[in-house]
Amino acid sequence: MNASADTIALSERRATVEILVVDDEDATRRLCCDVATEAGYKALAVPTTEKALEVLDEEPVDIVLTDLRVPQLGGIELLKRIREHYTETAVIVLTQYGTIDTAVEATRLGAADYVTKPFRIDDLRSKLKRLVRTLEMDNENRVLREQLRTRQDFGGLIGFSQKMQRVYKLIEKVSKHNYPVLVLGESGTGKELVARSIHYMGARQNKPFVPVDCSALTPTLIESELFGYVKGAFTGAVQNKQGLLEAADSGSLFLDEIGDLPIDLQAKLLRALQEREIRPVGSNERVAISARVIAATNRDLEGAVRNGSFRQDLFFRLNVVQIKLPPLRERKTDIPLLVNSFLEKFTQTGARIHTISSDAMARLVAYDWPGNVRELENAIERAVALSSGPILQIADLPSNLQFGTSDRFPEKDEVMPLEELERRAILRALRESGGDKLAAARLLGIGKTTLYRKLKQYEAQSLREN
Repeated sequence: MNASADTIALSERRATVEILVVDDEDATRRLCCDVATEAGYKALAVPTTEKALEVLDEEPVDIVLTDLRVPQLGGIELLKRIREHYTETAVIVLTQYGTIDTAVEATRLGAADYVTKPFRIDDLRSKLKRLVRTLEMDNENRVLREQLRTRQDFGGLIGFSQKMQRVYKLIEKVSKHNYPVLVLGESGTGKELVARSIHYMGARQNKPFVPVDCSALTPTLIESELFGYVKGAFTGAVQNKQGLLEAADSGSLFLDEIGDLPIDLQAKLLRALQEREIRPVGSNERVAISARVIAATNRDLEGAVRNGSFRQDLFFRLNVVQIKLPPLRERKTDIPLLVNSFLEKFTQTGARIHTISSDAMARLVAYDWPGNVRELENAIERAVALSSGPILQIADLPSNLQFGTSDRFPEKDEVMPLEELERRAILRALRESGGDKLAAARLLGIGKTTLYRKLKQYEAQSLREN
């Protein structure tokens, strides 16, 4: 850019963030630029909206800091043009006390923030730093979304951590073969996604993928669901019904929560897998099966074998290849990638994709996620539904995530202040009630007003700590 007499280049050194100050008062321009350069940013200043648009046409600007009464177009019109033509540029408006309503209107039109004149230097500095952090997070979000688009071949599994890379390698290997696979992992880690990836990456991808939740079927129904039945086999069997093992044809049968299969049916399943045939309930005829079996469980099957609740021979039959999914707390580097995937998923068609503040993201990464990826997905869906703007803040997260502290109770010999015990009890009650404050108050035996007062107190403490 060719600097004119009206344009002040206050920092020529290379900087990652460039700020353009637009104000007709020379003292205000210089003060704003001083604050920006002291914070480590590159700063330019112009007195009119016409000069501002010239700068925006010639070089990228990250933040425009503009007065609402700047000559020529005025701050509101400048804001509209920036939102229309320079969508990557954020705007902070400067306003006098008497024009607060106009500043609020500016934020409604897309301004990131506003500062009231005469402003305190600390206030301007903190707002610039907060906005820069948001812009950096937006940039990271774009990178993460690009990473997501380059890895769509694993059926919805998301993650670039070393533990997930090992899972991907195993999936690629086993998808080329037909032997049984046992997928282990806690609830919510994505065991069915692994099974689907194995199926759709292999030669059986054009054949059926048939999922069966063994824990959801009553013992009296599991046998007829898996093996089928013939007309008249029992009361209510008015016609023949094909079993799922047969319905899977040459595809894949996914037996989810195999550890919950009753012991007597384990023997029948083992025989079916070994002999590659089944006998429908009430029939004397045997039917050949060719489906590949992929089983999954969140239980300790080896422990179940030792205590006699799971057959050892069936365990060996299913455990030809074992894939163990890590819990989310062991791959926290994947949380930002997962969060951005869910933000994109839950944004309404045609709407601007939500982003998340760095403080809120840090809170998500710090949490241990006992419900794993499923719990994280539910948290993001709730935050998007209840958020008041396109940037998710800590206040938009579920109650048990808003305070950033553990609700763990002390060990037997551990001494803890009563105030801390009270706070952790409240957070645990919120978790147990799924964030329902009224239900949490009932669990604690306190009034709703008391609970709200305590939560506001904890939130204020958390904000001071951050």
